[in-house]
Amino acid sequence: MRPLLDDTTFRRLCRARDFGHACFTQPITTAALAREAALSHWHFHRLFTGAFGTTPHDFLTTLRFEHAKRLLADGNHSVTDACFLAGYSSLGSFSTRFHKSVGCSPADYQRRVRRVFGSAAVQRVTFIPTCWLGYLDGHE
Repeated sequence: MRPLLDDTTFRRLCRARDFGHACFTQPITTAALAREAALSHWHFHRLFTGAFGTTPHDFLTTLRFEHAKRLLADGNHSVTDACFLAGYSSLGSFSTRFHKSVGCSPADYQRRVRRVFGSAAVQRVTFIPTCWLGYLDGHE
């Protein structure tokens, strides 16, 4: 059984997590997150992992890949665009890590999404006026 964190430490960890969430597309390190929490790097890593069930690095990686997947799915971004907009500076390392995490390359992911949902599925769903919904169902 893990000991409970005191309120002040938990607030620091949450502040660092929120900072990471706000800045994940930038080249942020776990050391920067530790500074935001006003804790040493190793102490921060241990407490963050215990409190949130994931390492700070894995937390940032998950945010970046989820963002990259959204960018690839929307049909308006290339793999290179998704790489840089998700906070990576190397297309090779992005593609390798994406494949390891998601199970396919970014280009394959984009092709699969387009094959299943179509290239403009997000826009088709988003921009249907609600007044048309009743019309399409045969109601006025």
